[in-house]
Amino acid sequence: MADYYELLGVAKNASEVQIKSAYRAQALKWHPDRNRAPEAAEKFKQINRAYEVLSDSKKRALYDQYGSAAFDKGGGFADRGSGQYSQQGPFHVYTNFGGDSPFAGSDFGGFSDPFEIFEQFFGFQSPFARAGRSRRHPVYEIRLSFDEAVHGVEKDTVIEGKRKQIRIPAGVDQGTTIRFSDFDVRVDVAPHSFFKREGQDIYLEKDISYSQAALGGAVEVQTIAAPVKLRIRPGTRSGTTVRLRGQGIPYPNSSRRGDQYVVFKIQVPQRVSAAVRRALEALDTALGQE
Repeated sequence: MADYYELLGVAKNASEVQIKSAYRAQALKWHPDRNRAPEAAEKFKQINRAYEVLSDSKKRALYDQYGSAAFDKGGGFADRGSGQYSQQGPFHVYTNFGGDSPFAGSDFGGFSDPFEIFEQFFGFQSPFARAGRSRRHPVYEIRLSFDEAVHGVEKDTVIEGKRKQIRIPAGVDQGTTIRFSDFDVRVDVAPHSFFKREGQDIYLEKDISYSQAALGGAVEVQTIAAPVKLRIRPGTRSGTTVRLRGQGIPYPNSSRRGDQYVVFKIQVPQRVSAAVRRALEALDTALGQE
C-alpha cells in the first residue's frame, strides 16, 4: 500500500489542519459514487484509512515508527482492546442508542467503514452515497446558539408527535447530524458575534494600539471558557497570530479540544492630533536610523 502521507499529498511534518484540508479534497475527488474510474473505490478506501491514522496523534506516531504494519491484523501493534476505531474529525455523525457509546466502530480491516468516516468528517450523509446503504431515519432540524453548540445542551422538543428531551453533546457544528434510535436531528448553529469557528478551532481578532505593537505589553482576550491574559511581543505586526492550545471547542463525547487562534490587528486611527502626529514622526525617524 502506498505511503499514507503520499496518499493525502502532504509532507511528513504536515500539521493537523493541512491533513484535514488534504483529506477533504482527496475524499471528494475519489468518492466512488462521484468518480467512475475503476480504481476509485480502492483509492477512496486507502485515503480514508490514511486519514484515520494520520489524524490521530497516537496512531500517527505508531505509523511513523512501524509503517502500516502497525495496524495489520496479527501485526501486534494495533489496540484491539476497546474496538474504538471511529474517527473524530472536525465534523461528525453521532449515534445515540440510549446510552451506548456513539463511537463504537465497525470492523473494516481493522478500521472504520470509509463511507462512515466520510460522513463523520463532512457532518452529513454523503451526497454521493448509494441508495439503500442504510435505513433512512426521519430528520428533524434544531436551532442552537453558538454557546449551546460549544458547551452542549438538553432540549425539550416535540418529535413524531411526542415530547422528548434530547441531549446535544458539547462541540457539535453546523450541519452535524445526531442519530438517535428512530430519528435523526440535524444541527443549525447561530454565528457568534466575534468568534469565528473552523471545525473545533476558533479564531478571534484582537485590536491592539500602535504603542502596544511597538513596545509590547499584555491584553485580556476572551476564550470560550474565561478571559485570559496574553502577552504582546515588542515589534508585533498586524496579522500576527498566537495559538492557545486546547482553548478551542471540545470534540463531542471526547476529552480532546481544538485550539484558539488570536489574530492581532493594529488599530489605525483615521485622525490624530498634532501632538500624536509629531510623536509618530519622531518614532518613524528613530526607526529609520536603526
